[in-house]
Amino acid sequence: FSVNAFALIPSETQKSARAIFSHGYTASKGDCLPWATRLAESGVPTLIFDWPGHYLGSFNEAESFSDFQEHAHELFAEGWNRLNDLIPVGTLPSPETAIIGGHSLGALMSLKALELPVFIDLKTLCVAVGFGMNPTLTSAAHVFDTSFYQKTLNIRRQLVSPCLDSTVVFPWIKVEKEQLKLTGKRIHLITGSDDLVVGAGGMEDMRRHLTELGNKVTVFEPVKLAHH
Repeated sequence: FSVNAFALIPSETQKSARAIFSHGYTASKGDCLPWATRLAESGVPTLIFDWPGHYLGSFNEAESFSDFQEHAHELFAEGWNRLNDLIPVGTLPSPETAIIGGHSLGALMSLKALELPVFIDLKTLCVAVGFGMNPTLTSAAHVFDTSFYQKTLNIRRQLVSPCLDSTVVFPWIKVEKEQLKLTGKRIHLITGSDDLVVGAGGMEDMRRHLTELGNKVTVFEPVKLAHH
């Protein structure tokens, strides 16, 4: 894959943490800029990146959905290495903690990335925004199945490579969520109570699922944090 990224690096800090974030389906790294800015201001070097085949942030194609399925989450490891390479040795504390996360699709990918070798020997915190189990994904009552949402997809599918059409990506995301096998991880879920995509109870279902797998999960539900 070829994608663009953006790093914010404080000139000095006492913190031994670094962070990597990415965005949701059809969006761009710009969505994560407030998170990166806030962390950099607090002394945490942070990198945000675009997903392959997403045109808003950097016009780079994804040629194969199977490649995206199997390897896109590895960009968190690539981002981690690139961020560390940007920081001259000895100028900032060596990283002991990796904060990785994202919004929606980016949240799922960050959870998958937690078990990559580059993060194994580090303390990790995964921040998953706009992320839930979507238990009603196939229900006619779900926002995905409304006429209005289907019309928005006609626009959104123009923002990604043809191989990443919503008819392929959405069912895959649902299966990936259900098959998560993480254990022993620290995960923080943030979903607005007005998030129609996650839906009522979706974040709580995800918290329960991840907790039952043996993870330490905390949640925050602001009143106003719409999915898009």
